[in-house]
Amino acid sequence: MRDGMRATYSRKAVSKKTEIKNDEKSVIEEEDAAGSDLEIERVKSDPSQLQSMTVKELRELTRRMGVSGKGTKKDLVSALMDSLGVEGNGKGGKSSSELVSPSEEPLKRKSGASAVVEQNLESSEVISETPSKKRSRTKQKSIKATTLEENSVSNVKINKTSVQKETLVVKGAAPKAGLCPNENSEPWTVLVHKKPQAGWIPYNPKTMRPPPLSKDTRALKILSWNVNGLKALLKSRGFSVQQLAERENFDVLCLQETKMQEKDVEVIKDTLLDGYTNSFWTCSVSKLGYSGTAIISRVKPLSIKYGLGVPDHDTEGRVVTVEFDDFYLLTAYVPNSGDGLRRLTYRVTEWDTSLGNYMKELEKSKPVILTGDLNCAHQEIDIHDPAGNRRSAGFTNEERESFETNFLSKGFVDTFRKQHPNVVAYSYWGYRHNGRKTNKGWRLDYFLVSESIVEKVHDSYILPDISASDHSPLGLILKL
Repeated sequence: MRDGMRATYSRKAVSKKTEIKNDEKSVIEEEDAAGSDLEIERVKSDPSQLQSMTVKELRELTRRMGVSGKGTKKDLVSALMDSLGVEGNGKGGKSSSELVSPSEEPLKRKSGASAVVEQNLESSEVISETPSKKRSRTKQKSIKATTLEENSVSNVKINKTSVQKETLVVKGAAPKAGLCPNENSEPWTVLVHKKPQAGWIPYNPKTMRPPPLSKDTRALKILSWNVNGLKALLKSRGFSVQQLAERENFDVLCLQETKMQEKDVEVIKDTLLDGYTNSFWTCSVSKLGYSGTAIISRVKPLSIKYGLGVPDHDTEGRVVTVEFDDFYLLTAYVPNSGDGLRRLTYRVTEWDTSLGNYMKELEKSKPVILTGDLNCAHQEIDIHDPAGNRRSAGFTNEERESFETNFLSKGFVDTFRKQHPNVVAYSYWGYRHNGRKTNKGWRLDYFLVSESIVEKVHDSYILPDISASDHSPLGLILKL
């Protein structure tokens, strides 16, 4: 979730700028928001660092955090410390790495289309609306072995006894960066809601998931995750994608908000996961290092498509579709309505409508599964403070009605809510004010499936103990 109150933090005071040649020849900043969030955590752990920053640097930091940047250096330091939760309790808020600055026009108006990178296609059919001048093909390669990048793994000591079937505890790693926080601390099992209703209970995946399927039952396990910057995630101390794959044993991994450029994908795609030989990536070309989605799979799809086939929607790398024997699978990163709800009209009248129509068109031939960060807490049960966020991006009436109209009313089922009708569970917690530790979160990530296959869903779940991003992964087990 990236709304108007969730700020993008920069590891450096001055962001790198990349010139993008398009019809408007606009110049935009390239930011690594996830790495910046880790920088904020570092400043939070040692607030004295704020004192050594210049006024210009402090104002830049306040701007990115959505904090008032007026006054003297003392005022700026005080405001930042308050925002970081160093002094006073304050209300938990949301930070935004998809914050759209007032000087930017909506990105949908940029020309061109998302860049894509494909891997090990062989005989799979590729369908894309992306113009050839924006397309990129890579040599067909198999994914080899991986852990972390060499320079980020050397300082991590893993307790041998901690790598078990259900939990992975990384010795010496900060809880936010690892696969599992302190196993004695499970804040998601506490009901945190400003307006709880009778019968609501907190989510506990240890007790609320069904028994495993029998070995002779054919099934596919899909994991979906907004990683909030894949490069930064891979550098997180104590995190390993390979360990995640070994623990969860998923067949398909869907990613959102990868924030990758084509050149970045080329560097990591061959060493990301061992045994997952099919990967399909789409990257934003209207703003580099922004948005981006991917699907990584053990199973080779029949066909692949990038985008929605609508030029205005396909420059930000927000959708990848793969076709399997029995269904279509889409990973999507729905646009956030932005600071001051600047993109709200575009999102609810254009994007959501186009995505819903696209899904219904696919459904004419096969059932459809949509997963990803849909940037909407649909009901009051899906957000810890409904009253306080009526006009926050992700919980406006317009967005919630659009979610109902374009997806649920068209016959797509929210699998988690069907399985857990009275469970308070979140998939996103803002970095500010320790949202994850206090369990002040939002449920923004979904698996929506066609009604025709909803009874084949064996399990729809969230993995709140995996905390290397501000979102946690969610999973779906589908009987075939």
